[in-house]
Amino acid sequence: MDLRHLIAPTADPKAGADAGPLERAFATLREQLDLSLDYPQGALAEAVQAAKSVTLPDRDETAVPFFTIDPAGSMDLDQAMCLERDGDGFRVRYAIADVPAYVTPGGALDTETRQRGQTIYLPDARVPLHPQVLSEDAVSLLADKERSAYVWDIRLSSLGEATASEVYRARVKSTARLDYVTVQQQIDDGSAPEGIALLKTIGELRIALEAKRGGANLPMPEQEVSKTDDGNYQLTFRPQLPAEEWNAEVSLLTGMAAAELMLQAKVGILRTMPAPEQKAIDRFRRQAKALSVDWPADQQYGDFIRALDRSNPTHLALIHDATSLFRGAGYTPFDGQAPSETIQAAVAAPYAHVTAPLRRLVDRFGLVVCEAVSQGGQVPDWVREALPTLPDIMRSTDQKASQAEHGCTDAVEAAVLAHRVGETFAAYVVDTDEKGVTVQLVDLAVTAKADGKAEAGTEVRAKLTEANIEEHQVRFELA
Repeated sequence: MDLRHLIAPTADPKAGADAGPLERAFATLREQLDLSLDYPQGALAEAVQAAKSVTLPDRDETAVPFFTIDPAGSMDLDQAMCLERDGDGFRVRYAIADVPAYVTPGGALDTETRQRGQTIYLPDARVPLHPQVLSEDAVSLLADKERSAYVWDIRLSSLGEATASEVYRARVKSTARLDYVTVQQQIDDGSAPEGIALLKTIGELRIALEAKRGGANLPMPEQEVSKTDDGNYQLTFRPQLPAEEWNAEVSLLTGMAAAELMLQAKVGILRTMPAPEQKAIDRFRRQAKALSVDWPADQQYGDFIRALDRSNPTHLALIHDATSLFRGAGYTPFDGQAPSETIQAAVAAPYAHVTAPLRRLVDRFGLVVCEAVSQGGQVPDWVREALPTLPDIMRSTDQKASQAEHGCTDAVEAAVLAHRVGETFAAYVVDTDEKGVTVQLVDLAVTAKADGKAEAGTEVRAKLTEANIEEHQVRFELA
């Protein structure tokens, strides 16, 4: 579920006596996970002071026509881009919010962000990594506002291959705040200016290179939580727009450039994931055969997954099964020599997180490493000292974010279905295990556990036996 695509989550959600059962469930979940919407006064005071006093870099690139692309309504804007043709190739300039300039190492704000690790999104609120005075104002790359940024300048060949890269600090000004739907419409109807239209050109070239490397993108369907006009919540499946994938490719390009800089300097932190074991691929191939989905013997698993259709129930069962191939992701810090494991298997290349410092802690440190290396400077001691601590911080907060996501989804599903206990629904089996099956309802964007046995990919009838909002619990049994 993508909780960044919500309808106006608030900073002060209802949790009192006048709150409904779903709002109370969200509040309870935040309490259980120790997710505080309030910032400690010392950290908040530092943020307010930094917002007033930080000096912008001398290098002035406010004339570069950067633009942002984010979910509609987003205010925590980490990235802005400028795309141009460069001879028979391309030039990508990618500005990343300069969070390091606003966080004093060892200060109260630094300490609090290391506790939080990342912004966690819930249907009724977001629990920010940084106070709103920074994340949605002073540091955010909002349109028509001068901001400090780390600017990545990456040159690409005509095939989209990176040929050179540099990163430096500069003052920038975004010229437009765009959302995915608008960008997709402009590109589809031909009205997009060249700088925006190049997103498709470059994105498709990068996708082709990813496939050539053996990379894989798991096209899981996304459940989206939104509010209806009467204030209730609903779940829908939101298909990913091509513009989102093209946009993601620019971020991946930057993360690969960052990893290259780190490995050259033998200092940094990579996002790594082992390649799936052959026995896991063999099992996945057997599952495809059992479901009568053709998988040519010479086709790589990434190409096979990329071609699956999320609207096809049989293919959807395979997509769920493919999650077994994408396990073991983590962070690998190093200082003095390159690590033995450097590859992020889904990217099929070394990769580092540096493009979302407003929302993810590790990116702040990666940016400082890369700028120092690129500009011939020294990586600060406070960064080197922090690198070994970051994997545990990120692992813990990733678990918390996952628990929040699943808990919220289950609570919303329970709320949507609470008045329908005892009814039977058409569904498809998308996964099986020793405890039962996982079904996806045909007419509602609900995926839940069910008691009983059936083959993955088959159509079934599922009776709703439980929908408990407080316990975040939905349960079916196969009829």
